[in-house]
Amino acid sequence: MNTVYRFAKKFLISQIPSPNAKKILESYLTLPDGSAEPVEINELFRRLLSSAQNTNMKANVIGGSIDGIENLGKALFNFDPKKVDKKFANDPSKLLSHLIKKLNPRGEIRETSRSIWPKYCQTIISASVFFNQFEDGDDFFDWANYLYQDERSMASLPMILAAEIDGIGYPLACDFLKELGFVNFGKPDVHIIDIFVGIGLCDEKASPYKIQKIIAQMAKASKVSSYNIDKLFWLIGSGKLDIFPK
Repeated sequence: MNTVYRFAKKFLISQIPSPNAKKILESYLTLPDGSAEPVEINELFRRLLSSAQNTNMKANVIGGSIDGIENLGKALFNFDPKKVDKKFANDPSKLLSHLIKKLNPRGEIRETSRSIWPKYCQTIISASVFFNQFEDGDDFFDWANYLYQDERSMASLPMILAAEIDGIGYPLACDFLKELGFVNFGKPDVHIIDIFVGIGLCDEKASPYKIQKIIAQMAKASKVSSYNIDKLFWLIGSGKLDIFPK
């Protein structure tokens, strides 16, 4: 595992068009200072909705059509889950009409139950219900850390999120958590799966949970965080090196 990690890191450094490639990469692979601090419920709600669109075409259809997911706040009472739940309780159609009126998204808005916008509205509503269980951001982090601090219960944290919030599967739940500072999670996305399958670390039918376990094993062997592994292999798999300065 450590050999794979070191080889991958060396390869990526060679691909970054900068004399400071190693330093730049190290900075990217580490969560910024202060990023792991508890945040308010409104911010948790916003970040969850951001992670929820990080799959397939959703980022373009949702965030891309309204000039950024932050603009959802204009229609979601500044991402207040209590107000969203009260106003649109279990009524995604009413929420979609509200979003169209307030934000005027670009492009075609398909309103069939299996289309992106209606399904995303269901995610918004179920996420508001989920966050309403907590008094504030500290309460959420107390609950999450209780599960996170024990390896035997840690995996249940993204599983609970995936079960309670529509449209948030295990990989997106891990994505949300790692960006909050729970760095022992990595997102088992298609890029990482393709690489791990290609080098023989798992088979094509491996579950997201199994991929997450491999990420954690590699992190432990390499003495880094799963967040670090996630970022490294995502960069290799996506090829999006234009995020780095030249």
